[in-house]
Amino acid sequence: MTRWLDDTEQRAWRGYLDMNAELTARLHRRLQADSGLSLADFDVLVKLTDQPQPRLRAGELAEALQWEKSRLSHHLARMQKRGLVARQDCPDDGRGAFVVLTDQGRAAIDQAAPAHVETVRDLVFDQLTTEEVAALTSITDRVRARLDATA
Repeated sequence: MTRWLDDTEQRAWRGYLDMNAELTARLHRRLQADSGLSLADFDVLVKLTDQPQPRLRAGELAEALQWEKSRLSHHLARMQKRGLVARQDCPDDGRGAFVVLTDQGRAAIDQAAPAHVETVRDLVFDQLTTEEVAALTSITDRVRARLDATA
């Protein structure tokens, strides 16, 4: 038997979906206008800069981004043409390759990050109280834990 969403749950769910779509679109437009990077470019660069050495195996990067390998491959090819990332052979695995942050990629994210974080602060966190940020953190942690448990 289907457990339909009640009116409150449906309002929350649809509100979340609409907010996520609009926020993602707005972040993408602002990032593109401010830095020439797409939100996808920025996501790749963030994942690389979060590493002790700014590189990841392509498969690990695809998993971290929740992207299909073909999508990642096409996107990395475009980023590589722009000099933001490079591919490096993996000495342990002849079939594997690392995606490596280039100096140009580092400069691009260093230039883009301040305006991007200011946009996130303006559109999200400046609207929330400390308690609401804590609630948002709790919600995202619980939903992500459920997603991990049912993967």
